[in-house]
Amino acid sequence: MKKGPSTSKKEKEFFHVIHKVPCGDSPYVRAKHAQLVQKDPEAAVVLFWKAINAGDRVDSALKDMAVVMKQLDRAEEAIEAVKSFRGLCSKSAQESLDNVLIDLYKKCGKVEEQIELIKRKLRLIYQGEVFNGKPTKTARSHGKKFQVSVKQETSRLLGNLGWAYMQKSNYMAAEVVYQKAQMIDPDANKACNMGLCLINQARYNEARKVLEDVLQGRLPGSSDSKSMKRAEELLVEMESKLPRPVLPDLLGLNLDDDFVKGLELLTDEWAPLRSKRLPIFEEISQFRDQLAC
Repeated sequence: MKKGPSTSKKEKEFFHVIHKVPCGDSPYVRAKHAQLVQKDPEAAVVLFWKAINAGDRVDSALKDMAVVMKQLDRAEEAIEAVKSFRGLCSKSAQESLDNVLIDLYKKCGKVEEQIELIKRKLRLIYQGEVFNGKPTKTARSHGKKFQVSVKQETSRLLGNLGWAYMQKSNYMAAEVVYQKAQMIDPDANKACNMGLCLINQARYNEARKVLEDVLQGRLPGSSDSKSMKRAEELLVEMESKLPRPVLPDLLGLNLDDDFVKGLELLTDEWAPLRSKRLPIFEEISQFRDQLAC
């Protein structure tokens, strides 16, 4: 049976919904097709370049291209691309491009650049210029859209800043930042990072309390298996760093007859003073003392 035009159109629409590929035949659409359907990231990068040069959905093309280049371990190139072409993007896209840059800096180990950019974004929040003046923004993760508040974004950025300080072994600064992040919007993942920060400062009791809050489900996200597992692993790591009690040398003896003799010597040292003579000699001595009186 021959399919009608309406049936073919529905199949195409269903295909685009399933694969999350936009409709059409523009450079950007072909790039998304190569990325998501053909699973050919190299071809996708080339097509994203063409989309940018053609002015086709430049905002999305630049962000998507940077993400694919990061997956290909071409993060350095992606950084240069974002810096070079972000001027072609709209004002509303700049914040998302900053977030892409933060991830790229993290991938490349560019800690100083990461810290500077995060601080700049936090200043924008303080000045009320984040989210283009709106209280929330729409974000996407794993194909799902959700709303992010200014409070959540502030806490997220502080968490990233704390992790960047950790990479520089500046644990005191990291601790302060994590504390502020948890005050604003606490979660289990940042608590684990805080625990690691305290462990690195040898503040084991405080670290144990923070990690136990995660294991006992006292924080949002504690039910996440990854957070639970990480908290458990950090506690094990911490226990391995704790100072061990020093046991007596037992006179350097091995576990044999000499070891038993060593125990007897230690027992003699710690026990109340007593005669080492046999009981019969003790009785004779007592009898002799009585006669002398």
